[in-house]
Amino acid sequence: MTSTSGHSFSPPSFEGRGSLRTEHDLIGDRDLPADAYIGIHTLRAVENFPLSGIPLSAHPELVSALASVKQAAALANRDLGVLDPERAEAIARACEEIREGALHDHFLVDVLQGGAGTSTNMNANEVVANRALDFIGAARGDYARLSPNDHVNLGQSTNDAYPTAVKTALYTAARGLSLAQGVLADAFADRAHAFADVVKLGRTQLQDAVPMTLGQEFAAFALGVRDDTAAIEHAARALCEINMGGTAIGTGLNTHPGFAEACTGHLARVTGIPVRPARDLVEATQGVGAFIELSGALRRFALRLVKVCNDLRLLASGPQAGFAEIRLPELQAGSSIMPGKVNPVIPEAVTQVCYDAIGADAAVAMAAQAGQLQLNAFEPLIAHVLLTALRRMTAACRLLAERCVAGIEADAERTYAHASGSAVLATALNPVIGYRRSTELARRCVVERRTVRDLAGEARVLPSEQLDGILDPRRLTGLQPD
Repeated sequence: MTSTSGHSFSPPSFEGRGSLRTEHDLIGDRDLPADAYIGIHTLRAVENFPLSGIPLSAHPELVSALASVKQAAALANRDLGVLDPERAEAIARACEEIREGALHDHFLVDVLQGGAGTSTNMNANEVVANRALDFIGAARGDYARLSPNDHVNLGQSTNDAYPTAVKTALYTAARGLSLAQGVLADAFADRAHAFADVVKLGRTQLQDAVPMTLGQEFAAFALGVRDDTAAIEHAARALCEINMGGTAIGTGLNTHPGFAEACTGHLARVTGIPVRPARDLVEATQGVGAFIELSGALRRFALRLVKVCNDLRLLASGPQAGFAEIRLPELQAGSSIMPGKVNPVIPEAVTQVCYDAIGADAAVAMAAQAGQLQLNAFEPLIAHVLLTALRRMTAACRLLAERCVAGIEADAERTYAHASGSAVLATALNPVIGYRRSTELARRCVVERRTVRDLAGEARVLPSEQLDGILDPRRLTGLQPD
């Protein structure tokens, strides 16, 4: 069987697995291996959604978040007296194992699925339930003793448990990106310090502009990354408002009146994330504003990083017929036919990751607007593309910092030659001789291929010593003259 996306897909094979157990749902009966951690709902979902070939386990943050939600719910129900301590402790113990990395390979459902995340929620419920059955000495599948629905999912619906898990997973992933952004910003800041005295020509619209330092250019890169880090962190805080206790549509049907507060408190303690109850559970169940905000912040950063990577490629272009003002680390041969060619492979790769994140934002926008009435059925897509984009952007930040930015070198002689020989230095004469005469000098500089200093001195527009001071590129950057 082949999925529409081209990924090869095969349902779980039970051959050679020994004895079977039979499980029942509203569709009918299905056999599973007696020792399987998944149940009938997971099996049907695996068969029904052969789409991407990417299972839930590809997002370990989400699997761990699901376990955290189930653990918090069990502890809350125990505290409220609606779940007996034996079952609650068994469920919590199973969740702890999953949070530590166990059983992730049993989260088999495709990341793209119908049902607003129901299949994901049931995959988690079944794995947790069957592992908890191990702890109470019962056979897997003995749901009369401990049930995926009646006990693991007690007081919950997919519609509050799933988005809460997605939010906590995204919060964790966003924090990881923030740390990586810090590494990248520090790398730019380090190069800014190293290049503080490297005079170069600024450029606007790819044309010569007034002088600056390479350090100023890299300091701007660093600040831009830090600003985008703040935007990511602000968006992550919005993820902390959760709708546990809302159940199906936010009205809290079939849950204890104290569940929302108790579960949220346990979830905060389990995860270390400052989650808080939603102000309006009905709105929180249907709303996806926090996802949109995070996606927008990620898109903002991706767009900036594309610009920075393009700048690095331009500044390093050459090495003989381009700007060649900086040298990127040489990592691999750049051509199968042109000897000696080295390409800016890291900025190129990072740029592609950024394009992917920008595309993810478009997918989030489409999924967000497609929600109807009391629920958005397309949160699985939102979760998948955002978790993927966050993970890739995190890797891209560290790659760019460690394999590129940290090893950048400057060609100070070339940058100074560009700055001192440019016609744009005539700008510094505007306050003294006026814009019209300065323009004439600049035009002659380009046409005659001579420097502004030579032409201004020849025309005796100012005393030689005064010209030297006014036209010193270092002074124009704010540096002290030599």
